[in-house]
Amino acid sequence: MTTREAILLLRSELNAYYDSREIEGMTRVIFEDVLLWQPVDIVMRENEQLPEFFDRRLANIIDRLKRYEPLQYILGKARFHGHSFAVTPAVLIPRPETEQLVDMIVDENPGSDLDVLDIGTGSGCIAISLARALKFARVTATDISLAALEVAQRNADELKTQVKFIEQDILACRAPSEAWDIIVSNPPYITEQEKAAMAPNVLDYEPHSALFVPDGDPMLFYRPIAAYASRALKNGGRLYLEINRAMGNLVGETLQRTGLSNIQIYNDFNGNVRFVTAIKKDNY
Repeated sequence: MTTREAILLLRSELNAYYDSREIEGMTRVIFEDVLLWQPVDIVMRENEQLPEFFDRRLANIIDRLKRYEPLQYILGKARFHGHSFAVTPAVLIPRPETEQLVDMIVDENPGSDLDVLDIGTGSGCIAISLARALKFARVTATDISLAALEVAQRNADELKTQVKFIEQDILACRAPSEAWDIIVSNPPYITEQEKAAMAPNVLDYEPHSALFVPDGDPMLFYRPIAAYASRALKNGGRLYLEINRAMGNLVGETLQRTGLSNIQIYNDFNGNVRFVTAIKKDNY
């Protein structure tokens, strides 16, 4: 099979399952992962005969993609903030919108030696990216899932980044034993009634415990996070949250009730409400 034949095979086999833009993106990722090729290689080596192992690997990938299994789980990795992170079905696949949250934190916190807490870390992508981007930051990350923490620790080790990982339930945030300059969280925020509109590659494969909240209590995780942040942040410390685009005002009101101030709601690069930030001030 030549490069061109492989591309045509991907298009013909996946055309009924994904749109052309998705297939093009998958093609680039597959060639990069399996053959370590960059997009320019795909163009320049169009007529090159590919090794037999690639044929077998491609057939397996196509079969799994037809079952809507996310490509990141098939390959066992996902790109985030310029680095490759291991992912398994125990953790959510990192999203580009969350990269925007990391950039926001880095841009707004140019100081050094900051104490940072990531609540509900999953793959560790936020915590590790902040530990690498902030100046001499001391980063701690929590999650209720031991399987997720194992993935996160693996990522920290692979990227040679120091992060302290702790098993902890968001709903049981303990009284602060440390004071934080930054607390960040991307907790579950999709309501059960929103399941019907979700794609099968998310609904059938990604961990529901990291995605969904009850219809009757969409603030289930934001309340304890806000309450903890109001106690545990240093004076002038900042809270950063990723949120459901339909709940910006509700999250803002939840933070306000805990005494946090300077509450701001931001859109992501798609124009959707996606982030809320707040500041701890002792004189509120």
